Amino acid sequence: MGTDMENRDKVVVRTSILGIIANVFLAAFKAAIGILSNSIAVILDSVNNLSDALSSVITIIGTKLANRKPDRKHPLGHGRVEYLSALIVSAIVLYAGITSAVESIKNIFNPQVPDYSVISLVIIAVAVAVKILLGIFVKKQGEKVHSTALKASGSDALFDAILSFSVLVCAILYMVLHVSLEAYVGLVISAFIIKSGLEMMKETLDDILGHRADPEMTKEIKSIINEEPEVRGAYDLFLNNYGPNREYASVHIEVPDVMRVSELDLLTRKIQQNVYLKTGVILTGIGVYSYNTTDDEAAKIRNKVQNIVLSYDWALQLHGFYVNIEEKSMRYDVVVSFDIEPKDAVKILYEEMNVHFPGYKCVITTDLDITD
Repeated sequence: MGTDMENRDKVVVRTSILGIIANVFLAAFKAAIGILSNSIAVILDSVNNLSDALSSVITIIGTKLANRKPDRKHPLGHGRVEYLSALIVSAIVLYAGITSAVESIKNIFNPQVPDYSVISLVIIAVAVAVKILLGIFVKKQGEKVHSTALKASGSDALFDAILSFSVLVCAILYMVLHVSLEAYVGLVISAFIIKSGLEMMKETLDDILGHRADPEMTKEIKSIINEEPEVRGAYDLFLNNYGPNREYASVHIEVPDVMRVSELDLLTRKIQQNVYLKTGVILTGIGVYSYNTTDDEAAKIRNKVQNIVLSYDWALQLHGFYVNIEEKSMRYDVVVSFDIEPKDAVKILYEEMNVHFPGYKCVITTDLDITD
């Protein structure tokens, strides 16, 4: 796992350095063309390249800080720093878009006459091609190492290529038809930059706040656990993310009520090892539900309870059921949707149990719908 993280960080840093070099050169060329041709759209496009370069610098810093070893104060590492750096990057993109919009509006009211040359158009065309290649490469690298910052940078680069192409078209129109759309194209570019910054910020805030776990990941973990013959089901899977590729989880498993503690110990250790080796997720805790194995009447009661509980739309799943007929007691968990308060759901279910199973002592626990 450690080696994988080191390789990932190297890919992120190398890709970001390549992005910095490319964007600095593009910014310099575009700035020169913009000043010489008196084109506000080209100048704003060069500013956007500089913001991309700065974003890559922050991505590198964030990756280095996130890769620091765990310590007593931060025992689970510093991985979430990468999300903070991505938030800063999105703020830079947003700021660049707003300032560009202000300059474009100024130029609409006080227009400047551009003066393009064939050489400047060729350079802009080359810049478009470079941006397309850079965007495709950076995005693929981001997808390869699961880096939100790189994927965002790659998408932004591809989008920049489209915007630069629009500047090129605008310049050709001016040379042929003598119609200047510079300021308006600049405003359109600004709007798209702002949109991109807001989308990046939203995605990063979701990572910081916490969001629903990837369904493919949760299904894979449960599938690995359910491969064990003693396990009848895996429930209450809860994933905690402490940065890219840093996942910790807990889960409940349902096992026969005749299993010994020593057997459970071996089983849970085996599950932890298999899940880690196949997914990289560390299971920090495995809780246990027992199910009845020696009483056929228990199965009938379970089916009846399940039909009662799942008759409510907000009741998504029943698990962890166990009944002791002699002691007249039962216990189970119910996964409830976000359409009802858990305390209200429990109250309704207790009333149902009193009607259908008078004299039984019930322990009902509600679980939130946190994973698929």
